[in-house]
Amino acid sequence: MPDRALRPRSGSSAKALLLTILGEFVLPHGEAAWTGTLVGSLGALGVEEGNARQAVARLADQHLVRSERDGRRVRWHLTTEGRHLLTTGTERIYRFGAGKDEWDRHWLVVLCSVPEEQRARRHQLRSRLGFAGFGFLSPAVALSPHLDREDTANDILKDLDLLPGAVVLRAEAGELVPAEELLRRAWDLDGLHDEYRAFLDAFERRTPRSDDARFAALVELVHRWRRFPFVDPEIPDRLLPARWPGRRAKAVFDEKHRAWAPGANQFFEALEDGAR
Repeated sequence: MPDRALRPRSGSSAKALLLTILGEFVLPHGEAAWTGTLVGSLGALGVEEGNARQAVARLADQHLVRSERDGRRVRWHLTTEGRHLLTTGTERIYRFGAGKDEWDRHWLVVLCSVPEEQRARRHQLRSRLGFAGFGFLSPAVALSPHLDREDTANDILKDLDLLPGAVVLRAEAGELVPAEELLRRAWDLDGLHDEYRAFLDAFERRTPRSDDARFAALVELVHRWRRFPFVDPEIPDRLLPARWPGRRAKAVFDEKHRAWAPGANQFFEALEDGAR
């Protein structure tokens, strides 16, 4: 793939990429960056300056970053909310796929019916449980093959004030619906298989040859990978089909991240130096 095979990015795409940049580079580099650094970073990904500035403004409106003026320049700092969001997300992204493959055939099941008039809370429940690796058999029934995520489920239910109408169970599949069928009902395995294959096609043979290209490639890599914790429950190997591409995708992610990170960080630091 050519190093510059990037199409112009829209505003919504720019904001999502900026979140990836903040988590990958700004969070570990003092939690702040100049406007010029953020605009230049997005520019390396094909984002026009107007869309880049709009992306920064949108994150400020969401209270994820705050501005500090220094003469004619502006420095953007992560807020407490932004730092928490990025720290949690970063830990989940890099921990994903690296756990031990041990499973005792038990499922963690969350039963929680949210009334129709609380549609926003229902969406929050589905989104947060999904990020924690839960799939849904129905709008009111979520499950995970990981019993150690019970505290996470309890915290989500508590945060959303849903404890009075919720039940969390540890269960084992009976003969009527085997574990493999539960897996297919709760998750789109065919779609997940295709997403992993697309990830491998995009990055396995990608070889950026300059620091700016390594920066762009690394942001794209992390940006694409960050979706998998939402759609893959880290399925135990004994439940997976043969030749599952997720294993290879994790190896490629780790390998490419190690290879591209030094040059990508040099590029980012050069942008910061130039914006001072």
